Amino acid sequence: MGLLGFGSAKTTVGIDIGSSAIKVVELQPVKNGTYKLLNIGHANLVPDAIVDGHIIDLNHVSDAIGRLLGEHKIKTKDVHTSVSGHSVIIKKIEVAYMTDDELAERIQWEADQHIPFDITDVNLDYSVVGRDPASGVMQVLLVACKRDKIAQYTTVISQAGRNPVVIDVDAFALQNAYEVNYQPMPTATVALLDIGATVTSINIVRGSNSVFTRDISAGGNQYTDLLQKELGLTFEQAEALKRGVPTDNGLQPSDAQSLIDSVTDILAMEVQKTIDFWRATSSSDVAPIDRVLVAGGSSKISGLTSAFSERFGIPVERFNAFNPSRIKVDSGKFDEEYIREMSPTMAVAVGLAARQPGQ
Repeated sequence: MGLLGFGSAKTTVGIDIGSSAIKVVELQPVKNGTYKLLNIGHANLVPDAIVDGHIIDLNHVSDAIGRLLGEHKIKTKDVHTSVSGHSVIIKKIEVAYMTDDELAERIQWEADQHIPFDITDVNLDYSVVGRDPASGVMQVLLVACKRDKIAQYTTVISQAGRNPVVIDVDAFALQNAYEVNYQPMPTATVALLDIGATVTSINIVRGSNSVFTRDISAGGNQYTDLLQKELGLTFEQAEALKRGVPTDNGLQPSDAQSLIDSVTDILAMEVQKTIDFWRATSSSDVAPIDRVLVAGGSSKISGLTSAFSERFGIPVERFNAFNPSRIKVDSGKFDEEYIREMSPTMAVAVGLAARQPGQ
């Protein structure tokens, strides 16, 4: 699913524009849904360049994208990116059984009933995710994003000299990376978490079907803010401690572990509340979640996966965006430890690069 999509390319480039960093992945399709990794890049943004998902400093962000693509000699013009946050609405609705042509004619009216924005101010897409002729009902996934937000993202990419041919949603890009790398069984139910700097997105997926999505206004910046406040650190020092690196003033990661654990507990509680809400509001019997896969830069925070696993009572793992049986990584070109370390951070960019226009 994408809010915009057209064109094609021999190599595909995904650009994940996060609130703290730009992540870029270039893949080459090989065969049977497998890929070869051609390039991977990461560039930090200055604080407040992007606030609440809105690009405030367009020139800084477009310059960062341009530099990153230039440094890695990525020539492909057509690129894919994604959006998230409060300007994006995802709703699953039920409608009377109808043909695809009838639905295409009716979808604008349906969206008007369910999308809390003026329908003329949004880009709209939809996908039929379930049909039950016996009951005369079909499930439709509606996605809407405010046009001004899409304009910000297409502008920074265009200013960087590239063509934004696909605008997706972060949660679905992560799901695409999941499907490519994990080849899920139809009955597998997994919660995909993407812990960004300011937002944590949750996508509960059964097989290859998204059954529930929600964004939580919490993320990695909460760790940084608390460490700065409680330990009197600079932003850079707090970021280092958060990543498990000693600071230049002699503090060790162990000195901050109790503070880090307190934020992890709050984040785990918010995720648990969201999962409980999904279970309580689901219209049918819900399958238990088999495991949780955690993506995003904050997935690397010390003790996070074990704390989540203990609270949820199910396995919690860092997301593997470079399954060697699905994405070939040349060990002569890429450092294996670097790829392993960056894997969860690059998950959305991988899902975007593996996303075919019109999919």
